[in-house]
Amino acid sequence: MPEQRITISLSNILLILAITLVMVLLWQLRSLVVILMVAVVMAATIAPAIDRAERLQMPRWLAVITVYLTLIAIVTGAGLVIGPTVVEQSQRLAVNTPIYLENLRIQVENFLVNLNAARPDLARRLLNTQSLTNWVIGSSQQVLLRSYGITRGIIGGVFSFILALLISGYMVAGSQELVKSLVQLFPSPWDERLAAQVAPASQRMGSYIQGRVLVSAILGVVITLGLRILGLSEFALALGVIAGFTNLIPFLGPVLGAVPALIVAISQGGLTFLWVLLLFVIIQNLETYVLDPLLVGSSVKVYPLYQLLAVLGGTQVLGIVGAVIVPPWVAGAAVLVENLYLKPKLAAEQQAQLAAAPPPPDSSTPVPNHSSPLSNG
Repeated sequence: MPEQRITISLSNILLILAITLVMVLLWQLRSLVVILMVAVVMAATIAPAIDRAERLQMPRWLAVITVYLTLIAIVTGAGLVIGPTVVEQSQRLAVNTPIYLENLRIQVENFLVNLNAARPDLARRLLNTQSLTNWVIGSSQQVLLRSYGITRGIIGGVFSFILALLISGYMVAGSQELVKSLVQLFPSPWDERLAAQVAPASQRMGSYIQGRVLVSAILGVVITLGLRILGLSEFALALGVIAGFTNLIPFLGPVLGAVPALIVAISQGGLTFLWVLLLFVIIQNLETYVLDPLLVGSSVKVYPLYQLLAVLGGTQVLGIVGAVIVPPWVAGAAVLVENLYLKPKLAAEQQAQLAAAPPPPDSSTPVPNHSSPLSNG
């Protein structure tokens, strides 16, 4: 058996070292990487409005400034209108939450005691409220710590958001030059192929965020009005805002938004709890079967399982921030996979099948006449 030698060239060693150094550098700059990811999502979301303004013969730099100032004015105005009420209701909700949780524990414990009157101690063993509370608080703290670990606290989060907003403005203002400078790093013909995918990937990422924001706003208004009607007007606006923000997270968001309202409702009595539960069930079905297919699903074109994995993976790595920004990145990456791999692969397979198929019979070849001479009369 001949002896085999494994040789490693100097260029391969340098390539491995370069990749390792880049990965270490990216890990050290992970906060900046997350800010850039958020900025790209913002730019993709706002780009359609800037393109429309540019089609009205407005210079692009002026269109960028106008659109951003308009969005800031809308957000600021909404904050001034509903902000004080939301803050005041949220503070009262935070103060009363321990009381509501204790009432919930007592009601569930009484229910289990009545269910198993012969063994009242069994209910207390089954319902270890302290362990359950510690688990919920611990899980929530882990998610928040991951989010704060990226932004370094609330002030850092606000600064990171403003920085991402400024970077997205620069990205949108000089998008053509930016794309050209990035794709020229790749060899031909990949530079042209990648440049052609920027627009569809950006459109899909932007459409995803636009759809989720619109769905969340609609559900926030509906939940606020529904809770007011059901007798929870004391916290209706704060609970509606919480549900609206959590609905930005696919799949898990509606459940997270329903929990605070249900905790408040159960302290008002079993009938109120059932009505609030019915309200959120109706809203969940409205989102799943009406709003998401119309406003989000038609533009994302990503299997729901992949979206769920993107949400879970983003939450595991980046906390709440990851749950919001990772799914649009998955939607954009799906464009690259579809246009640069799946479609060429399918076209190559179809061409191979056509080449392997037998050629059709030549119609110009004369067909022999096997008719009988008696047939001519």
